[in-house]
Amino acid sequence: MGKKMKILVACEESQAVTKRLRKRGHEAYSCDVVPCSGGHPEWHLQQDVTPLLQTGEWDMIIAFPPCTHLAVSGARHFKEKIADGRQQQGIDFFMLFANAKCDKIMIENPIGIMSTRYRKPDQIVQPWMFGQPYTKSTCLWLKGLPKLEATKIVEKGKVYTSKSGKRMSWFFYESAKLNPAERAKFRSATPKGFAKAMAKQWTSRV
Repeated sequence: MGKKMKILVACEESQAVTKRLRKRGHEAYSCDVVPCSGGHPEWHLQQDVTPLLQTGEWDMIIAFPPCTHLAVSGARHFKEKIADGRQQQGIDFFMLFANAKCDKIMIENPIGIMSTRYRKPDQIVQPWMFGQPYTKSTCLWLKGLPKLEATKIVEKGKVYTSKSGKRMSWFFYESAKLNPAERAKFRSATPKGFAKAMAKQWTSRV
């Protein structure tokens, strides 16, 4: 393992990544406007992340900005969101991380408009690359960090086919049954294998 690092994990209430980083001896803090559900409030900064991004105190920033107004899965609502400014707000918030004062930055989002409004992601990963059998395309924009290497490739999981012939990951099919708030939380949760790979690979190789 490399030197002890001070790491900000932004927009993370679950503390999935934060806890993995702490296990590896790093001074990691989750940050979100809501209370953490990971069981370690002493490692949680419950506040707006904006003032933390230009302090220069972080060795690494790992960010999971909301994708509600950016992901192509919600494209049918884009016209409305462009008109009322919600999409631009999502873009501006994403770019706060891209422009943060830090040499090592990762920004995570599903496939969406930031591939054109910002730039193409450096990498697209799947849970099945890290030991969990389902599909969920996840884009990573990297600065000063290497691409993640797959740790355990497994089956891609079940696929649901609707009566109309539309196919989707069982992960998205099951989550569609939840209410909007639960669905958003379920879909945004960081897969355990993915969190473990980030914590290990990005703190031992940089």
